Amino acid sequence: MITRLKHTLLLLLSALALTATAQSVTPTVKAYIEPDSILIGDHFTLTIDVEKDQVQNIFFPAFQTGEQPAAEDGMPQFGVLECLDDHPVDTVEHKGRRLHLRKRYTLTVFDEGIYNLGRPSVIYADKNIIDTLYGTVDSLRLFVNTFKIDSTAMLNDIKPVKTLKFKFGEISGYLSILIALTAIIVLAIYILARYLAARGKKITDLFKPEPPLPAHIIAITALEALQNQKLWQNNRHKEYYSALSEIVRTYIDGRFGIGAMEMSTDEIVEAIKSLDIPQKNAMELVSVLRDADLVKFAKAIFEAAENESAFSKIYYFVEQTKPVEITEENEEDK
Repeated sequence: MITRLKHTLLLLLSALALTATAQSVTPTVKAYIEPDSILIGDHFTLTIDVEKDQVQNIFFPAFQTGEQPAAEDGMPQFGVLECLDDHPVDTVEHKGRRLHLRKRYTLTVFDEGIYNLGRPSVIYADKNIIDTLYGTVDSLRLFVNTFKIDSTAMLNDIKPVKTLKFKFGEISGYLSILIALTAIIVLAIYILARYLAARGKKITDLFKPEPPLPAHIIAITALEALQNQKLWQNNRHKEYYSALSEIVRTYIDGRFGIGAMEMSTDEIVEAIKSLDIPQKNAMELVSVLRDADLVKFAKAIFEAAENESAFSKIYYFVEQTKPVEITEENEEDK
């Protein structure tokens, strides 16, 4: 029993010693650039590799994208260099407690020369230790070349523009297409003209505006639409009588040429006296217009029967006063 206990204690002490040894090993830093020779404006990559214990903390340089100011000795000397991309840290290898980390920066430069990037470094923090660790290479160098221009080459004078002779073959294809399209259009117009002539029409009739609808057709259509809205059934009496008054005023304007839209009810009464309108229809028209004035200005409310009667009076006023010739045509159709 005692022997087994001693053996266990020895194993624990060995494990603690190995842990302390692993943590005491300082991380190693390696840095390199690829490629080390570029043309102006080309990209190159600065890579920093670190091997460390998993409990050790490493902080890589953080460079903002864009043109960088010159750094202190030992850090990358960016100067006129520009950092285009700061890549995230990658874990390249993980063996036991050891980690191989890699950090990459994509850079570029727009001036020719030889650039000393110094010794890239990282910050190492472990327990009470904070230190700066540098790469193993003394200094990274970048060679930036420019485009070589042969100044000895002879420059020739600008030659004058040559005017080439016109060749029919250059436009013959387009001309054939134009002739074919013209023939198709002419044939289409001829066929359309024959089709319309068979029906007693001309091509010019297609471009004439349609004649306006007769005033009584417009009024009847508007009355049917008003009836479908069911305004007075939903206590919208003012809207109902306003619409009814506007429909009949528009009809009088279009049918008899009287500007009823701008007239008062009394003025309309005087105006229609000279018209050949049945007395009953004239009285019914005046009755509806005066009821509409009471609803609009005195907020009067009529019963359902009176509302329906007002609609019927206007409807029959339009039917009884529309042009006689249209009435005869409708009767013949029937």
